[in-house]
Amino acid sequence: MKHVLARAAAVGSVLALSLTACGGSGDTGGGDGELRPLTIGIIPIAPSAAMQLGVDEGIFEKHGLDVTLETAQGGAAMLPAVSGGSMNIGVGNPLSVILAKDQGLEMQILSGYSSSLPEGEDITGVAANKDAGIGSWADLAGRTVAVNTINGQGDLTIKEAVSKAGGDPDAVNFVEMPFQDMPAQLDRGEIDAAWVPEPFLTQLVNGESTELVGYNYQETVPGLDTMVTFSSQKFVEENPEVVEDYEAAVAETLEFAQQNPERVQETIVSLLNMPEDVAGELRLEEFDAETDREELEQLSELMVKYGVVENEPELDEIIRSE
Repeated sequence: MKHVLARAAAVGSVLALSLTACGGSGDTGGGDGELRPLTIGIIPIAPSAAMQLGVDEGIFEKHGLDVTLETAQGGAAMLPAVSGGSMNIGVGNPLSVILAKDQGLEMQILSGYSSSLPEGEDITGVAANKDAGIGSWADLAGRTVAVNTINGQGDLTIKEAVSKAGGDPDAVNFVEMPFQDMPAQLDRGEIDAAWVPEPFLTQLVNGESTELVGYNYQETVPGLDTMVTFSSQKFVEENPEVVEDYEAAVAETLEFAQQNPERVQETIVSLLNMPEDVAGELRLEEFDAETDREELEQLSELMVKYGVVENEPELDEIIRSE
């Protein structure tokens, strides 16, 4: 599976200290048998069910952690909360974490979480209104395309896909909106295309008025990490034992999720209030606590190419190591 961040899982521990850590009181410990509170931010999309499953299965509790999950629109939206301490750990895309570090926020990637599929039907892609006449990536030039976060992994990889197809990536008009609003906007023709993960991708690909344009990750960085877990450097340094326990818990959680896809789908039903038959048809990402360094290097190169950052990020300062 993924390599490089073998210890990545540990990072998640950072989150563990949760609200008590917010006050900067240091390692909460746990030697007295009491559970240590952790607040973890998640996005309301299908892969987040793995984290809920870990809570439901008592995996975090087994490692001495009392986890509370809170939702946010995207990884970028979690960063201020994680930096400020109202969330201890976030689950979001790695680009947002890398960008935050470039902008002066001392953030660290603690572990991997999920990754896209390098071939076949991927778990994230671009769908277009059938009336828009979009037959290729190049046709997105001059069109309005929705993403959940501007200067995120969605628009960045779409630009590269458009460029590789011979189109003008600077001519794509990206607009920002929550994933859950995109299907209705597409149906009304207010946007031409949308970049979506599951469960929205299956919904749109099977819709009467929408069709698949393609899988932007497979066109650019196949198998790219879709989400990682991250925390502030301050939390990591002040709570080393909690971080270690979180790392162990998240690694066990993701291994369980990868081996039990039917349990993930069952959890999606309750977490996202989704019909069972719909959840059963969803494509699931690969769950793994390790992170692929090479893919993050490719992502960093694209960030420089399209002006998201001026200089190539120093990944050694972002990816937590032993």
